[in-house]
Amino acid sequence: MREALPPGSTIGILGGGQLGRMLAVAASRLGLKAHIYSDEPGCPAFDVCAARAVAGYDDEEALLRFAGAVDVVTCEFENVPAKALETAGREASVYPPARAFAVAQDRLEEKEFLRRLGIPVAPFAAVGSRDELDIALKGIGFPALLKTRRFGYDGKGQVVIRSEKDADAALAAIGNVPAILEGMLLFEREISIIAVRGRDGAMRYYDPSENVHQDGILAVSKVPAPSGAACTYAAREIAAKIAGALDYVGVLCVELFQQGDGEPSLVVNEIAPRVHNSGHWTLDACAVSQFENHIRAIAGWPLGDPARHSDAVMTNLIGAEANRWPEFAAAPDTCLHLYGKAEARPGRKMGHLTRLHPKT
Repeated sequence: MREALPPGSTIGILGGGQLGRMLAVAASRLGLKAHIYSDEPGCPAFDVCAARAVAGYDDEEALLRFAGAVDVVTCEFENVPAKALETAGREASVYPPARAFAVAQDRLEEKEFLRRLGIPVAPFAAVGSRDELDIALKGIGFPALLKTRRFGYDGKGQVVIRSEKDADAALAAIGNVPAILEGMLLFEREISIIAVRGRDGAMRYYDPSENVHQDGILAVSKVPAPSGAACTYAAREIAAKIAGALDYVGVLCVELFQQGDGEPSLVVNEIAPRVHNSGHWTLDACAVSQFENHIRAIAGWPLGDPARHSDAVMTNLIGAEANRWPEFAAAPDTCLHLYGKAEARPGRKMGHLTRLHPKT
């Protein structure tokens, strides 16, 4: 894949959620087709793709057929099994590289990777037993956050430990699986930066957003974040260091804690090797969204300009909030995005809206 994929080529996407849906729409703007592979027959991305495959991520024959029918493979979520990526890679190039997913899928590996790069992270320790938890708590102190090493998202797979008497219940709450204990930091705000790296190593960066979570789920992202130019520069340096170390291609999100309002003091919370919820505002506030730039990167196209033309506040629509769509559709300066999910369950992301304001 030394040459850019021409219009008419097919982008293979592992995963059929809302991120896959928005990637498929972005591909269509460039004259590219999307082939979605999902283990769920009714996934949102199937509404907007040129081809679909329904099979498990452990179905080697189905994965080979899928990869053989596309020109490049990418993922819309980071927990695609490593074996599935290896299988797809036998028939097509896979971007971002499998190494990025291996790092992001294991919170302990992720923290150790970042520490090796000299990037600040919260104090952490591996926990594989109650004895190891006791040792970790003595070293890190209270309060601390116990997280499963794998398969945690939107606040799932983690619990706060405030005293020794919480330890047994915390281990039981996460299912007594391999875990990591992290120190809880005081911080001024949480921000994230969306970066994109091309096949030629070129980098582009979207403005950092300030993120607010409720019950572990992203509720609101605002741009510009009130973090200042020095903080923006530092966040870009961190993203570039991570992307370079992974030989990354595509969109990368880095979530960070900003400590204090003076000189930038940034601590990385986690990385996501994919397009990210905190970058949804780019669909409406930028000429080239994170989704289009991801497609451009993996297809070998020139990267698009990430500059924003407006300030924006992106709000997730969780569960029954999406039922207010007539109200949101009528609101001025508001862009409504619904994901086509059939059932509005509590805690489920059903859509988002972006309110635009003149750029400051």
